[in-house]
Amino acid sequence: MSHRRKVRRLPPVHAHRARVGDAVLRAGGLLVAALAIGMVGLHWTEGFAWVDALLGASMILTGMGPAQPMTTTAGKLFLSAYAIFSGLWFLGLAAVLFQPVFHRFMHRFHLEIEEDDDATRG
Repeated sequence: MSHRRKVRRLPPVHAHRARVGDAVLRAGGLLVAALAIGMVGLHWTEGFAWVDALLGASMILTGMGPAQPMTTTAGKLFLSAYAIFSGLWFLGLAAVLFQPVFHRFMHRFHLEIEEDDDATRG
C-alpha cells in the first residue's frame, strides 16, 4: 500500500507579505523595548538626560559602542550587561525578521522535493 502525503500549495504572495509585515511590527516592538531598557538604565545609573540616554542606548544596541564615557561603577556595570544583552537581542531581532522569508523558502523547497518524488514514482 502506497502512502501519499497531501501536498499543500505555497501560500499566496499577499499572505506572505502580511507575515513579513507582522514580523517587521514585532521586531520594531522588540527594538523599542530594548531601547527603553537601555534608556532607563543609563538615565538611572549615569543621570543622563533622556535624549542622551536614547543616543547611548542606540549606540550600544547597534554595536557602535558608548557615545559618552561612563563615570559611575553602576553605569559601567549596567553598560556591560546591556552590551551583552544587545548582542543577543540583535540575533533575536534578525531571527524574527527573517523567519517568514526562511519559512517560505523552506516551504517552496519542500514542495519541489515532493514534486520530484511524485515524478520519479509515477
